[in-house]
Amino acid sequence: MKTDLRSSPMLRALGGAVLLAAILFVGAWAWAAASQPPRPDPAGLMAEMTVFPAPSGTPRAEVVPTDPYAPPPTQTVIPGQLEIGVYAKIIGTDGQGLRIRSTPGLNGEQQFLGFDAEVFRIQDGPTEVDGYTWWYLVSNYDDGRAGWAASNFLEFVPSPNP
Repeated sequence: MKTDLRSSPMLRALGGAVLLAAILFVGAWAWAAASQPPRPDPAGLMAEMTVFPAPSGTPRAEVVPTDPYAPPPTQTVIPGQLEIGVYAKIIGTDGQGLRIRSTPGLNGEQQFLGFDAEVFRIQDGPTEVDGYTWWYLVSNYDDGRAGWAASNFLEFVPSPNP
């Protein structure tokens, strides 16, 4: 006796399982494809570029001939001005203090902070660096408190010694 395999319940169950698996696979693939973020447009990947114009050339300084035999100019000292040997007090830091540096200029290493109304003796200078006039200050009471300070924060004071 021969059995017809097409009418077998096992074969029908196996065919239904394969069909269900195929439907689930196609559905999962469609869901995965739909849930991915959209790919960016290659034209949208271009970075925005800002163009800065090149600096213009610096004009050349004109050379002014000088008389090599002329005596050097003398500096007229005005009473009350900063100069070597006078005293200066720190002003205008609004309580922040003045950075006293190891060398004149903004790149000089900070030695200490001098505070408003603190008085120092000027021992060297002036030196022009970084757009400031720098003076070398020394404290009367502590030789370790010495260094360069910008004149914008210094004011002449009469000698504290009578």
